[in-house]
Amino acid sequence: MAIIDAVLGDITTQSLDAIVNAANSSLLGGGGVDGAIHAAAGPALLEECRRLRETTHRSGLGVGDAVVTGAGNLPARWVIHTVGPNRHIGQTDPALLASCFSRSLAVAREVGAQSLAFPAVSAGIYGWDSAQVARIAVETVRTELDEHGAPELVRFVLFSRAALADFEAALATPADAG
Repeated sequence: MAIIDAVLGDITTQSLDAIVNAANSSLLGGGGVDGAIHAAAGPALLEECRRLRETTHRSGLGVGDAVVTGAGNLPARWVIHTVGPNRHIGQTDPALLASCFSRSLAVAREVGAQSLAFPAVSAGIYGWDSAQVARIAVETVRTELDEHGAPELVRFVLFSRAALADFEAALATPADAG
């Protein structure tokens, strides 16, 4: 049975198979989690993202989609990039947010990742309420793990105690109560 947990910390220090980057659609770095991951990974990550833009993702990565690269200097093996919906520009459909988590898990399964760390996708500068992100993320991850079984460990690595409390509350809610 898979384990889902939540911790306060820095996602760039997670020694798991993969970490998820809350990327912007350009895949070329940005602020927040995206900037921290690119800074910690070093130039190899940016180079892989540039190759994606030159080949399979010429127009960038769509909202709710996910794609994988190597992890450069990070302790993880892979970085799975996903683009969360931005509430400030009217992207308010919870299905778009859920897709970030389900697509990231699908990509993790494709590469064989057995452990994966997520940030609170869209809860930062993209304006989504952390408690809503937590509910959608936990529900989506539970459903995916029930249906597919892998990865064996999914960890939410949160940037603040408030976000951690939101994810702990969502995890404490029984799966059939949501």
